[in-house]
Amino acid sequence: MREYLSVDRHANAIRLRRSVFSGTFLLVEGSSDKIFYERFIDKAACELVTVSGKPSSKLLIIAVLEILEKSSFQGVLAIVDADFDRLETSSHDSPNLIRTDTHDLETMLLNSSALDKVIAEFGSEDKINKFGRDVRTALLEAGMSLGYLLWISQSEKLNLAFEDITFSRFIDEQTLQIDELKMIQEVKNKSQAFSLKSEDIQQRLTIQKSSSHDPWQVCCGHDLVEILSLGLRKAIGSNKTTDVEPNSLERNLRLAYEEAYFCNTQIYFGIRTWESNNQPFKVLRDYI
Repeated sequence: MREYLSVDRHANAIRLRRSVFSGTFLLVEGSSDKIFYERFIDKAACELVTVSGKPSSKLLIIAVLEILEKSSFQGVLAIVDADFDRLETSSHDSPNLIRTDTHDLETMLLNSSALDKVIAEFGSEDKINKFGRDVRTALLEAGMSLGYLLWISQSEKLNLAFEDITFSRFIDEQTLQIDELKMIQEVKNKSQAFSLKSEDIQQRLTIQKSSSHDPWQVCCGHDLVEILSLGLRKAIGSNKTTDVEPNSLERNLRLAYEEAYFCNTQIYFGIRTWESNNQPFKVLRDYI
């Protein structure tokens, strides 16, 4: 019941806001998303609205959007994380809904040259040369198993908990390679899911990984940033933990992300298409 109240509250707040603002309402999932998109919008013509809550901000945004669409509310656009939507058939579609190019906003940052800038700032050239692998590829290879495990948990309703897992317990800090059984054990421990057999989960992982999915759609950005944080302490850098903690790295990635990168994304083209189909409503500044 609370979920429905929250949806109605958000929808009604936007309807009330229309009496004093005639521009576009852009719905985004959280405060970090808001900080990111604020750089690109025309603030006189578009107002950012953060929609967050349970069971997930994304589902809440989609529900709010549906309510507004049913009442023929004009000038509302939503941007949500793609998550696993592009790997599954059942996903909500609307001309007023745009998904991130990759799994989430953080993977978009990591897939851009912003990552190269952050590595140049915090990494050690000598260690990177000795590492002998492309850092971006190493992050993806380590993050894939976690991404697949989350996907399996969601699709099979295992209710596994991934928050606050300790990555150093299953990621080798020198090579950034993952130990899948240790990863499964760490997630099981956090989830209090002791009845699940690790070998069975690993077998499901192997089956899931046998398909050639795009790793940028499978991996979760927060996981990759956690692995990058580990790497910048030992494998490819010599930083203190406090200097490269994940939240700080995500801020640095956002700061390193240039407008030119954004203008080459599917999100950018999706917004421009929406603007041309919903005149006179605008979202983006004219000069980006």
